[in-house]
Amino acid sequence: MGKLSSVLSSIVVVLVLVASSAIYIVDEREQAILFQLGEVVDVKTTPGLYFKIPIAQNVRYFDSRILTLDTEEPERFITSEKKNVLVDLFVKWRIVDVKQYYISVRGDETLAKTRLAQTVNSSMRDEFGNRTVHDVVSGERDKIMEIMRQKANIDAKKIGVEVVDVRLKRVDLPQEVSESVYRRMEAARKRVANELRSTGAAEAEKIRAEADRQREVILAEAYREAQKIMGEGDGQAAAIYAGTFEKNPEFYAFYRSMEAYKQSFKNKGDMLVLEPNSEFFKYMNSTANKK
Repeated sequence: MGKLSSVLSSIVVVLVLVASSAIYIVDEREQAILFQLGEVVDVKTTPGLYFKIPIAQNVRYFDSRILTLDTEEPERFITSEKKNVLVDLFVKWRIVDVKQYYISVRGDETLAKTRLAQTVNSSMRDEFGNRTVHDVVSGERDKIMEIMRQKANIDAKKIGVEVVDVRLKRVDLPQEVSESVYRRMEAARKRVANELRSTGAAEAEKIRAEADRQREVILAEAYREAQKIMGEGDGQAAAIYAGTFEKNPEFYAFYRSMEAYKQSFKNKGDMLVLEPNSEFFKYMNSTANKK
C-alpha cells in the first residue's frame, strides 16, 4: 500500500511538471516566439495563456514596448558650409514583426541598436551635408528629424522594427569653431548697437532742435503778447493822465512834479545841479514863499 501511494505521488508530480511545462503566459508588455527543435512554429503578439509541447517546444520572449537608442558620445557631422557640428541624439523604436526581428538580428537587441545607429548616422550625414549650420541648429531642425525618422524607418522594417521618433538633443559647434562664431556674433552685435546709438543720437538732435524752435516761437509770441498788453496799458494810462489833466491841469502838474522830486531824490547820495529859480523847483519855491 505504501509503495502504491509513493508511485501515485510520483505520477502526480510528473503530471504537474509536464502540465506546467506545457503552459506559457504572454503579458501585455511582451511578444513571444514558439520554437520546435530550433524552428519557428508560432508567434504570439497578444497577451494570454498558451500551450506548447513540453521538451519538444520552447518559448522566447521579446519586449513589445518602445525602446530607446541613445548615443553615448556626440557624433561629428559636416554641413554644406564645410563646418563641423557635434550632434547628440536619441531614437525611439519598437519591435513590430517579431519573427522578422529574430531572423534578421537573431533577436539580439544590441545588434538591432547597432543596425539602427548605422542607418540614422548615414541619413544624418546626407541631411547635414545639404544644409547650413543655421538650418541644422534652428531653421529646419524639425524637418531634419522627420526626414531622418522616415529614412531610418525604411531600413528598420527590414529587421522587423519601427522607428517611432528621432530627436536631436543638442547640436553644438566644436570648441575651435565656437570661439570664431562667438567673435563674429559679438562684432555683429556691436555693429548693430553702434547703428542704434547713431540713430538715437540723430533722433535726439532732431528732437532738441524741434524743442528749441518751439521754445523760440513760444518766447516770441509771449514777448509780442507782453508788448501788446504793455502798449494797451500805456495807452490806458495816457488816457487817464489826459483825462486828469483836462479836469484839473494845476493838480496834474503838481502831481507830476512830486513824482519827479520823488524819483530825483530817491537815494541819499542823489544830487542835482540846477539854477535856484529853475522851473523844476517851481512848487518848492512857491511853498517856501508861502511859509
